[in-house]
Amino acid sequence: MAAANDLRKGMAIRYNGNPAIVLEVQHRTPGNLRAFVQAIIRYIGTGKSADVRFTSTEKVEVVDVSRRTLEFSYKDPQGFHFMDPESYETVTLNPELLAEAKDYLTENLPVEVLSIESKPVQVELPSSVQLKVVESAEGVRGDSANNVQKSAVLETGKSVQVPLFIKEGEIVKIDTRTGAYMGRA
Repeated sequence: MAAANDLRKGMAIRYNGNPAIVLEVQHRTPGNLRAFVQAIIRYIGTGKSADVRFTSTEKVEVVDVSRRTLEFSYKDPQGFHFMDPESYETVTLNPELLAEAKDYLTENLPVEVLSIESKPVQVELPSSVQLKVVESAEGVRGDSANNVQKSAVLETGKSVQVPLFIKEGEIVKIDTRTGAYMGRA
């Protein structure tokens, strides 16, 4: 058991008898009232999110989370397939679990998969990925008075804003937390 003040993003807890993962935590001390912890959790069994409030001294049951590195293999109608590089075991994850992460997955990309009670619950991407530009409009010469950007479509289908000098076929570095262009790879 841990105090509610010790809750952090990514931790797994048991709330109302169901395992849940903490998505967001805020410690609040409103005026002359007692401090409390506001948390957004996602139940693992149902996938539903809830906004819960704990008093700062309330005890919360922490659940063990196992992490393992898997490599993305391919996508098909059954879901996204990942391979364990040590045992060559294949794990299939559904698109709802991946959420925004599916916009950055390329073949052989290593990702951290968090599991609770042997059930995958969250995928953590590296902080940046390198993706190929497959579609981009030509930059117009003389259009560079300010930091002008254009839209480009990446190999995963994600659309991002890039500088005018980026051409089709180039490899660019993308921040997976914000989805923003970081530079050429």
